[in-house]
Amino acid sequence: MSKFNKTVGFSLLSLIIGLSAGILASSAAQENSKVFELRTYTATPGNLDNLHARFRDHTIRIFDNHGMKVVGFWTPTNEEDADDTLIYVLEHASQEAANASWRAFAQDPEWKLVSDASNANGPILAGVERRYMAATDYSPLQ
Repeated sequence: MSKFNKTVGFSLLSLIIGLSAGILASSAAQENSKVFELRTYTATPGNLDNLHARFRDHTIRIFDNHGMKVVGFWTPTNEEDADDTLIYVLEHASQEAANASWRAFAQDPEWKLVSDASNANGPILAGVERRYMAATDYSPLQ
């Protein structure tokens, strides 16, 4: 193999190793970085007020017990979604922390009682959508 080919091969190998290390470091940093969770709940017909009450009276406090920081709650302004939709954002220390918090929340005895009581006359939730997000470098929420 010529000296030129060895040099090009070594340079290419170094580039690949460097890029791989950068990708791995970036992935590890993302796993350990603060994440925000956007959740959109659709209430069953006539149950949006019950959903609001459950959050107001119980869920926020139980979230706090599991390290789940509420950023805020919103209701849509368009007529189509205003009667059945609740949107909120949680802040977590990392994706791993979010996963651990949700596991602990689901097993919380108080939450189980609250959930059972709020659903005693039928489910109050028709659907849940969630999306995890990382703040941009220019976001005031970092």
